[in-house]
Amino acid sequence: MLEILRTDTSNPDFIDLVKSLDNYLKITDGDEHAFYNQFNGLNVINQVIVAYFNSIPVACGAFKPTDTNSVEIKRMYTIPEARGKGIAGDVLKALEIWAKERGYRYAVLETGTRQVEAVQFYKKCGYTIITNYGPYKNMKNSICYKKDLDEKTL
Repeated sequence: MLEILRTDTSNPDFIDLVKSLDNYLKITDGDEHAFYNQFNGLNVINQVIVAYFNSIPVACGAFKPTDTNSVEIKRMYTIPEARGKGIAGDVLKALEIWAKERGYRYAVLETGTRQVEAVQFYKKCGYTIITNYGPYKNMKNSICYKKDLDEKTL
């Protein structure tokens, strides 16, 4: 049974999942990992989702406000053993609903061209490619996305 928990960055299961995510990204980002990692600090994130399957933490995600209308989706990760079961989609949808409840209209995010599964996932979830924003403007290995959080897309 899948349980979705709203929490914050002090959740020990979230912290463990993020450590696994960072280990994965160290490999896929290569020499650019330090650049990307500086924008993933947990000290600026307050809204966190942890997904549990049969009481085992298997996935996470978070968001942080970027302005009064938008949030940035951060720290999306599913353990390898739980992939392909729709759990990441459930986490992302829970984040979008939570952001909408807080009055945000858009979600944006950045992923890397090397995270092929993530690129496919975000397109499947209704995100459209936008011009790279903020610190990712000149990063050729970054792809930025945006989604309108209106009723039809959730």
